Amino acid sequence: MKAIIHREYGPPLDVLRYEDVDEPHPGDGQVAVRVRAAGVNALDWHLVTGEPRVMRLVGMGLRRPKRTGVGRDVAGVVEAVGPRVTRFQPGDEVFGWCTGAFAELVVTGEDSLVTKPPNVSFEQAAAVPVAAITALQGLRDEGEVSEGDRVLITGASGGVGTFAVQLAKHLGAEVTAVCSTRNLELVRSIGADHVVDYTREDVTASGERYDVVLDIAGRPSLLGCRRSLQPGGRLVLAGGEGGRWVGPLPRMARALLLGLVGDRTVRAFEAKETREDTLALAELLAVGHLTPIIDRTYDLPAAPEAVRYLEVGHTRGKVVVTV
Repeated sequence: MKAIIHREYGPPLDVLRYEDVDEPHPGDGQVAVRVRAAGVNALDWHLVTGEPRVMRLVGMGLRRPKRTGVGRDVAGVVEAVGPRVTRFQPGDEVFGWCTGAFAELVVTGEDSLVTKPPNVSFEQAAAVPVAAITALQGLRDEGEVSEGDRVLITGASGGVGTFAVQLAKHLGAEVTAVCSTRNLELVRSIGADHVVDYTREDVTASGERYDVVLDIAGRPSLLGCRRSLQPGGRLVLAGGEGGRWVGPLPRMARALLLGLVGDRTVRAFEAKETREDTLALAELLAVGHLTPIIDRTYDLPAAPEAVRYLEVGHTRGKVVVTV
């Protein structure tokens, strides 16, 4: 079968290869999925480039990647099931997460998959797991958003951001979304009550106060974000870039120190994929309360270009690889 693999770290167009590999077979509690689509995430770029380099010290592989497969989000059709699998059978349409989703066939644990709603395309389903779970946990768990809260979302037009706007509205919040000029209408169309063009205005200097600030872009100053909170408010850091060596860690450390002072909470978190949250998102997809926004699709041989496009930035929603 064909798959995208990498045996060294570097720029996506230089190190990602479209090659023949052996087909995987499901083991105990595993499901083989014929891939129809795979989502592209910033995580994929980080794993391919090996940056920030501190990640190589925590399981990626110091000099070269331990795992050659690329891609986390997957949607497709169950081809075979291993022993003791009870939820799925061949022919079921599913989505979830795996290792090496940029491939014609993948094997993953039964608990990593849920049934795809029939009214949702494979491309839409593949856009969901990492980004939507990050948005959901950032708002619901870390931000503790409830009915009537005023929520500010930076990076609102990206993969996580477009889900965050919709999920914040679903939780009953009044949403202010920050994005660039060309994306103002997009974020309005998915439910934002107010939009701010960061190229023309510093939202943290406006004097407005919010119950929750979800910082996905990592651009506004931490002091500015904290200043934008109501007393007792919560600042949640869900993204942001940094240097080649330690990435966003210094910003997160400063955030934790800020959280020790005063009555405003500052939290930096890393989302954790769970079947329960994926099921919750599937239900929202099924009833139309959540709509993935897809910027571009690429076929499997062009997956290196998809990762590179995500790297150069400013995507509108998600990028998806179709198989």
